[in-house]
Amino acid sequence: MLFIEKEMRRRLIIGLVRHGKTDWNAEGKIQGQTDIPLNAEGLRQAEALSERLSREKRIWDAVVSSDLQRAQSTARIIAEKLAIPLLEGDPRLRERYFGEVEGTKELERHTRWGKDWRQVANGIEPDEAVRTRGLNAIKQWQSEHPNRKLLVVSHGSFLAQIISELCAELEDQHLNNLSYSILELRGEKWYPQLYNCTIHLDL
Repeated sequence: MLFIEKEMRRRLIIGLVRHGKTDWNAEGKIQGQTDIPLNAEGLRQAEALSERLSREKRIWDAVVSSDLQRAQSTARIIAEKLAIPLLEGDPRLRERYFGEVEGTKELERHTRWGKDWRQVANGIEPDEAVRTRGLNAIKQWQSEHPNRKLLVVSHGSFLAQIISELCAELEDQHLNNLSYSILELRGEKWYPQLYNCTIHLDL
């Protein structure tokens, strides 16, 4: 009985949402930690996911996001629709810092630094650093609020790193704006319940 109770305490789910579209997304520019707001389409996307979640069985206790405005605006729309707390923005959930590449389009990157621009351009935050800050946030939530189910709104490159670290067997996919994923921790291992789902954008 004690073993079963211990295992139940160690079960945790988190939802992972990429923020809505911005003008820089539409133009193909890398944003990184440049603080770009949602555009009209991004706001509509956030409304679409919030509407979907309001019709599904409620599983989320609170929403937390990066402290960048495109993520915070997405999170606020969802939290208000679901009538659940919106926690303070967490800088550990920010997008990868892309250094001098931020604000550039693909052609410009290839022209200036070549196709291996990720290894050549200055100031790009390493994968390990992105994963470390994200995992530190998750571990803190587990420790302080082990039974709270959090919906996390963040950024594409950041979320890709976290998902790859927690569920290495998953196929690497481009995470679309307002994609919705769910991971469940059972014992010491994370399992995907939903991955990169955007059906709410097709309605």
